[in-house]
This record gives sequence, structure tokens and C-alpha cells, in this order.
Amino acid sequence: MGTRTIEQPASGSGAAALTVGRTIYFGLFFVTMATLIHEVLLTRIFSVTMWYHFAFMAVSIALFGMTVGAIVVYHHPDWFPQAQLPRVLCKQAIWFSLSAPLSVLVHLVLPIRVDGSVVSGLMLFLTWAAISIPFVFSGIIVALVLTRYPSQVSKLYTADLAGAALGALMFISLLEWVDGPNAVLVVALVAALGACCFGACASAPARRRAWLVLSGLGVFTAASLIATHAGRPLLRVMWAKGNSDGPHVIEMWNAFSRVTVNEIASTPFGWGLSRANPFTGPVEQMYLTIDSTAGTPITRFDGHDLSKLQFLRYDIVNLAHHLRPDTEVAAVGVGGGRDVLSALVFNQRSIRGIEINDNILRILNGKLGEYSGHLDRNPKVHLVNDEARSWFARTNERFGIIQVSLIDTWAATSAGAFVLTENSLYTTEAWKLFLSRLHPGGILTFSRWYSKRRPEEAYRITALAVQALKERGVRDPRKHIMFARIQAVPGQGPEGVGTILVSPDPFQSADEEQLRAVCQRMGFDLLAAPSGSEDPMFARLTSGEDLQKISDSYRFRIDPPVDDRPFFFQMLRLKDIAGVTNPGYLKEVNNNAVLLLGRLLLIVVLLTGVFIFIPLQSSSGPGDLSGAGLLLTYFACIGLGFMFIEISQMQRLILFLGHPTYGLSVVLFSLLLFSGLGSWASGRFLHNGRLSLAALTALVCVLAASGPITRMATTLLASAETPWRIAAAVLLLGPMGLCMGIAFPLGMRLAAQRALRITPWLWGINGAASVCGSVLAACIALGFGISAAYWSGVVCYILALASFRMMQARSWGTGVSAESLSA
Repeated sequence: MGTRTIEQPASGSGAAALTVGRTIYFGLFFVTMATLIHEVLLTRIFSVTMWYHFAFMAVSIALFGMTVGAIVVYHHPDWFPQAQLPRVLCKQAIWFSLSAPLSVLVHLVLPIRVDGSVVSGLMLFLTWAAISIPFVFSGIIVALVLTRYPSQVSKLYTADLAGAALGALMFISLLEWVDGPNAVLVVALVAALGACCFGACASAPARRRAWLVLSGLGVFTAASLIATHAGRPLLRVMWAKGNSDGPHVIEMWNAFSRVTVNEIASTPFGWGLSRANPFTGPVEQMYLTIDSTAGTPITRFDGHDLSKLQFLRYDIVNLAHHLRPDTEVAAVGVGGGRDVLSALVFNQRSIRGIEINDNILRILNGKLGEYSGHLDRNPKVHLVNDEARSWFARTNERFGIIQVSLIDTWAATSAGAFVLTENSLYTTEAWKLFLSRLHPGGILTFSRWYSKRRPEEAYRITALAVQALKERGVRDPRKHIMFARIQAVPGQGPEGVGTILVSPDPFQSADEEQLRAVCQRMGFDLLAAPSGSEDPMFARLTSGEDLQKISDSYRFRIDPPVDDRPFFFQMLRLKDIAGVTNPGYLKEVNNNAVLLLGRLLLIVVLLTGVFIFIPLQSSSGPGDLSGAGLLLTYFACIGLGFMFIEISQMQRLILFLGHPTYGLSVVLFSLLLFSGLGSWASGRFLHNGRLSLAALTALVCVLAASGPITRMATTLLASAETPWRIAAAVLLLGPMGLCMGIAFPLGMRLAAQRALRITPWLWGINGAASVCGSVLAACIALGFGISAAYWSGVVCYILALASFRMMQARSWGTGVSAESLSA
């Protein structure tokens, strides 16, 4: 191997004897903190500039870039001389700090369109290439530190994970005071601080360069923030979903959304306005948009005069108000205040508005409070910043109407939602909860897009209502459900709108007669009612027939979602995706999230093979990898296993915590922090074969027990206050993270003792498995449920335990070479 060969030192000399200066720990801590912040920040930026499935792709890009960095260390060790390691680390951290904002700038100026054209493919490739560059430098740093100081790997891995854990928490607060593009400058500052820490152990010129970069970035960041505050940002989103993103009246960011406000035409706006609406006069409105796509109008209201808002009576989403006047109303998703205003127009007794996004409430009640009529000051209105399902689980209030009107739109229906923002309102368990919070005869009403060509959302939401009613003991669901629709109206949305009304008690004949009269007057179609259904599919769904049987006979999945598989908007079957041959059918579903996720998995696997496995294989000389099959299996399994456990727990705890931000931050922080503690604790038994094996066995046992315990705990504590649920989540994740943190340093120590030459290779294998696992975990959850993804992770750790046991039996303490580690 020539200059690339690293001799395995004898015990007590060489690499094994190198000690780590304290500033190296701090340098690694800050670099991994910057890496984690940057990775999660990209999911937020991609959600605005492209679509949610590309937000999810950011995780794979980060893992991919870091793994490529590890491969560079393995492929060219002569580029990183051991005697000058602090200087090398300082240099790589500087490149990381400079490339992070530059790579994001490249992305911001590229108009990304997802239309299958060559140009859009080229733009995506350039984005992938640019965004991965800073992660390559980060990967080089982590690989060098963890493989060149094997005797301190436990403490170093602790610093690695502790930095990443703190980064998960910092991300939440970071976007509360800076926007997405400027947040990347903070990432650069943190990385530059890491460079200064590395430079403290290096030569004077290296230290000066690091401090010069840190100072320069500090000045530029201050100037950028000042310019942004003055309305002339130096860094901003230029293209959103392929369209130019011009200046906005208001723009606010937080950890899970970008909210913008612009003026719109003065024609009365409605999701499903009747053609019979006589109120066509001008209405002052602004349009609030979430992540460049999902929108809701804000209507000017003086706080008293409702005469100009009477057109809301003619919107199909408000049908329930015609049947249940003078009652208590809960509106899920306040948005621009439209459902709250509707309840006021119908003179309802009281209105409780539940809104998950605090920035929306800040805009509605603060920045545009005078414009919107300060709904928060209306004595009938009470607004709550909370996730609806969690709030309903805790409250003792009862309502005559619970209204959920198109609050998801396109933003939550793309593939990234499957991990970060999947709505927990569309499951059987959620609907049972909602129905239990109604007065006798109360109405739960949901509105969704509907068209004759694609009615599956309407069918699935009806199946969801039927299943929830059945589990409440209802024998004849048909008497409890009514469904109306309006055909598409030009300029009023992409398709028609359907509204379902569900009651825990049978609808009376007077209810049906009144709804028929309203629909006839307004030109709506009543498709399902207790007396009969115009659409045969509605008749089947509400008849009490087996819902799974009905779903299996339909071209899309319309079976009711449950908490273990909460993906309401995913209606394709995996077997259908694999066997699609009809071009028309393919065109119809080509924007479906699972199809996009499948394509992403294919891309990740191909790129992993081209940029990771092929370089690794080509750089290995005779005997480098021979007999190392057990080591490769071990590191691949712990890489896959960690991602399967992390992604599945993230999906499950988002439902439990009721907030995508809490789910993301709590899971990342807890698993990374406790994994770091586990890594630190593993140093006490790295040299003891029996204790090492016992620790890995305990890991498998803890994971096997944590699965059912998590499900029981989340069910029992669903109605607890948010701080208590967060504390419970940390306690559930702590033992898992503590044990999982042991696996990597144990394997790396064994590899350093018996196969030091290939330790960067093993780091690369671990990273490559994590890259694929990040996407594969979501695919498994979609196809087979969150539990299946979790238990797949447990199986991976069982295989890792078996591999470790075989390696231990063959080589631990025997002094044999790497070649003897035969699989």
C-alpha cells in the first residue's frame, strides 16, 4: 500500500499511546454541534425551497458527506500526517465553517423544480454536491479524531455525541431569533470556534488563521443580521418550489415552519364557496403561507361588524354550524382565523381555537392584530397554542362542534412528513378521542379535497370515521355519518372539497332534512346520509362491512390509519409501486410520497455504492479486508440498528409529544446525550471481554423491553401536561441511548487492537449503513408500521451481538492478526 500503510503500533506506543489535549475534546464538541445544527437546519430550508421529501433527504446528504469524509481518511492517510494532526484538524474545521454558508448560498440561487426534466435533474445534482461538501470536512474531522486516538475513543465519542445532542436543542431556539439563511452563519461561527480549539494545540500560524476566520465570520454575521432587520437581507430565499420568492409583508421562521404574509385579491375567499353566495363585494384580505405552499386567508375585521363576512355561511366547510347553532365550538388549526370568524358569523356560544404554530398566533394577535380584529380579545374566543390531540386528551371541556378544515393541505402530504411532521389527527385513536369530547349529539367535522377522479381521501376519512365509531360500540355507523361535497370552482382551489359530519349519537331525521335543504339551496351534493348514499362506495363503507376487505378491493389503500401506521396521506401499496406498468397509473401517482421515498432510497443506495463502497474496495490491498467479515457485519448492523431505532422512536414520540419540534429535539437530544454517556462508561470495561459481551447483551434486552414499554407509557400518559410527557420521553429514551452508545467504542477498540489499518474503513461502513438506514427505516414504517421499523433495529443489534461474540471467541486476548478474524 506504499505511503497509505499505517503500521499497527505495539501496545503503549504510536497511535495507541497518543494522548488527547483538552482543546481537542472541545474542538470535536463544537464541530459535531455545528454539524447537527446544520443537518437539521437544512431540513427546514429544503422544506421551504423544495418539498418535504427533499427535507428528509437532507439527513441522508449529511450522513453521506460525513461517510465520504471518513473514506478520504482511509483512502489517503498520507494527507493527514499524525505528527501534525491538530493543525490538520484546525484546517478542516476552517473549511467546514467557510463551506457551510457557501453551499447553502449555492442552493438558494438555484431554481429547483421537480418536473422530471434534465435541467431540474442537474439542479438537484448541483444541490446535492454543494450541500454535501461541508459534511465531508466534518466527516474527516470525526474520522481522524476517533481513529487516530483509539485509546481515548470512549471519551472522544462522548464529546462527539454530547456536541450533537446540544446542537439538537440549540436548533430549536436558534430559529426563534434568526431566519433560516442567517442561521447557517451561526453554524459557521460554531464550526470556526471548533477550529480555534484545534488550533490551540497547533502551530501559531494555524491559531491565527482560525481566529481570523472566526472574527471575519462574526463581523459578516452581525452585518447580515442588521441588514435583515432593516428589510434588506444579504441572505434570503430566492426560489421557493421553483418560483421566484419575492419580498413579503411579514416573514417569520421557527423550528418547523416559515410563515409569510402577502396581500391577495379582495374577492371573498372560500375553500368551497357555494355559487349561490350573494355576498360578492370586496373584502380586504391577506394570505398567510406556510413553507411557500400551505396557505390560509386573514380577513380584515374590525372586531364588531360581521356583515361583510356573511359569505362564510356559504362555505361547505361550515355545514356543521347550520345543524348545531348556539353551541361551544373547537376549531383545530386557527391559521388566519377563518374558522373562528365563521363561528362568530353563526353566533355560536363560545369558540376555542387550537393552533400548534406560535408564529401564526403572533402574527394574528400581534403584528396583524388590528387588521384581524384582535380575535384574542373577543370574549367568546379563547386561543390556545398547543397540538390539538394533546390538548383534547388533557381537557375536560365538551363541545357541540369540533371543526378541522383543510389544515394540512400540501405541506403535510409530502414524504418528509412521514418522519418530521406527520399529522396525528388522522388516526382511529385520535378520532375516538375527539368523539369523546363532544356533547351528546355533537358533531365532529373534517374537510378534505375531493374530486370524482381522486375520491380516495374522502373514502379513507369515511373509513376512519366508521372504525372509530365501531370501536366506541356503534353497530350501525350509517346513522352517524353524513358527507357532502362541492365540485371544483375555478379560482377556489385545485379541486372540489368534501366535508364529513360524524356524531357519536345517531343523526335524527330532522338533521338529515335540514342538511339536505342547505345542500339544495347552496348547490352541494349530499353523497352519504342515514337514509342512503349516492355513491356505492360510501354505502359499503358505512354498512358495517369489513373495512380491510373493502380497502383490498380498491386501487388505493383506504383502510383507517392507526397510531402505529399514522400515514393517512400515503395510499399506495408497496406491491403496487413495485409492479406499476400502466403509464397512466404511474402518471397519476408519480407525486405520491412513497414513490418519491422509494426513488430516494434507490438514489441513496446507488450513491453509497459509487462514492463509498467502490472507493473502499479499490483502496484495499491484499489481506486488508480478508477475514474481516465479522467486523464489517458488526459495524453495518449497529449503523442500521441505530437509525431504525432513532427514526421509529421519533415517529412514535411525535404522536405522543404532539409537536414535531418536540419529537425531533427530544429524540435527538436524548439518544445522542445518553449514547455519549454510554460511550464514556464503556471505557471502564473495554478491556474486559466478559463485561463487554454482557454490556451488548444488556443492550439487546433493553431494546426488546423498551418497545412494549414505550407503547404502554405513551398510552397511559397521553393526557399529561407537555413537560411531564417530555420528561417521560427522556426517561424512555435514556436507557436505550445509554446502551446503544456502548456498541461503537467496543467495536472500534477491538478493531484497533486487531485491525488498525481498516478502522477508517469500518467507520465508513457504519456511516454508509446509517445513510441507507435513514431512508430504509421510513420505508419500513410506511409499508409495515412503526413497530416493524423498531423491531428491525432490534434484529440488527442481535446480529451485531452475535458477530461480536464470534470475534471475541476467536481473537480476544489471543494476540492474533486481523487476518484471523475470519467470518
